[in-house]
Amino acid sequence: MNFSLLFFLLNLPYWVCLLHPETKKNAGNNYRNSIFCFSFFSFLSMLQLSEMVMAIVVVVLLATTKGVKSRKAREDLDYFEYCAMSCRAHSASLAEFGGVGDGSTSNTKAFQAAINHLSQYQSDGGAQLFVPPGKWLTGSFNLTSHFTLYLHKDAVLLASQEESEWPVIEPLPSYGRGRDTDGGRFISLIFGTNLTDVVVTGDNGTIDGQGELWWQKFKKGELKYTRPYLIEIMYSENIQISNLTLINSPSWNVHPVYSSNVLVQGITILAPVTSPNTDGINPDSCTNTKIEDCYIVSGDDCIAVKSGWDQYGIAFGMPTKQLVIRRLTCISPFSAVIALGSEMSGGIQDVRAENILAIDSESGVRIKTAVGRGGFVKDIYVRGVTMKTMKWAFWMTGNYGSHADNGYDPNALPVIQNINYHDMVAENVTMAAKLEGIPGDPFTGICISNVTITLAKKAKKLPWNCTDVAGISSGVVPQACGLLVDQGPSNVAACNFPEESLPIDNVQVQVCSYRRKHL
Repeated sequence: MNFSLLFFLLNLPYWVCLLHPETKKNAGNNYRNSIFCFSFFSFLSMLQLSEMVMAIVVVVLLATTKGVKSRKAREDLDYFEYCAMSCRAHSASLAEFGGVGDGSTSNTKAFQAAINHLSQYQSDGGAQLFVPPGKWLTGSFNLTSHFTLYLHKDAVLLASQEESEWPVIEPLPSYGRGRDTDGGRFISLIFGTNLTDVVVTGDNGTIDGQGELWWQKFKKGELKYTRPYLIEIMYSENIQISNLTLINSPSWNVHPVYSSNVLVQGITILAPVTSPNTDGINPDSCTNTKIEDCYIVSGDDCIAVKSGWDQYGIAFGMPTKQLVIRRLTCISPFSAVIALGSEMSGGIQDVRAENILAIDSESGVRIKTAVGRGGFVKDIYVRGVTMKTMKWAFWMTGNYGSHADNGYDPNALPVIQNINYHDMVAENVTMAAKLEGIPGDPFTGICISNVTITLAKKAKKLPWNCTDVAGISSGVVPQACGLLVDQGPSNVAACNFPEESLPIDNVQVQVCSYRRKHL
């Protein structure tokens, strides 16, 4: 029997439930939906149903949800309401600027013409651009300040596969080169720099990166420049990215960089788990950022916290700090749910992650660094994580040796300290933890408490593998390695989690409205 096929069939009801549009339509409920779907699948598994019965269940699921959408009254496309950090005084539809949503006509010029026109209202209450139902093929376009881009739930932005529609820009100064190749990089599909007050949102409208062509070029070594991302905002402040579905990105999906006051909410990200570098959300040298209520299936890290690469990141010197991550559901069989690094040379500090559900992922929390990185990862707080089928629950590595070039300083050693993990449950885990510091530069201040890990039937004989680390543990099953000194069961609250809120938690959204106006 083909066991891969059998595994797929046995998991099929869970995937249908989790990925069905009606299940994930309300992105703010992704965390609860995932728990429901996983519980549903677990119930089926306990009953040991045959593949045939499970297939019948799938048909029933689809049949019972098929008519829901059709029963809803068609909304008025000339007026609707939504929540955002800022509301706008002026409105327009992409169709008013020659946009054609047939899936084959290029709308790059229409998007840029609309945004250029609406930019005149920056100082007059701002403006919003509505993307109506349809398939809107487009290359890259640039946003403007005091601006909202809103996608209707039946709107799909299709990323052009013509390289001529993707201008090439300079590499990020904190990286010194592109991630895929030396030199420049293709600009992102939705791009903005030096902006203030920008909202990219919708009623769960879709942005399709059509990444297969880019993935194949990358694998074959045919790229002259680094692949584009779907959304990148640089050197900006007061940014909201929310209530969208992003699929098949050529590379990273959401990349706020050198920015502050960034809110990412209710985002669904889907990519084949074998697709290269399709990271979900990568806050990079950003301050005061919140990521919450997101569902991510990825070929790479679901959340990757970054701050520059080797000597370039050290010289740029802009850390990522004051980052909140909560209510995240992630599936990433070959990478991490939350990764810190490996490009962390500008530093990472004060990261708070809680209420995370990880399913079928390589590792829960991973710290990646190396000799030559410099920088620091410190004051990391993670609690309330549930992990289902993992290779490692915890992973730290000091030998992640990918370098920008040979100009890095071999004496630039990273500082990893005050790492706190508590209140976690994991099941079907191959190995509890692999914690590898750097000889002569140990990772210190590690605290793991109130963590229960159930190992898989074919787990590693050594559940904990620790070298060049130091810290404490309490209430950990199976018992942590000796380098994390056991404090006894009475100290399960040893690992702290800051109770004071960060400024980003004080940002309020308001009810905004769109009313079509012919400009």
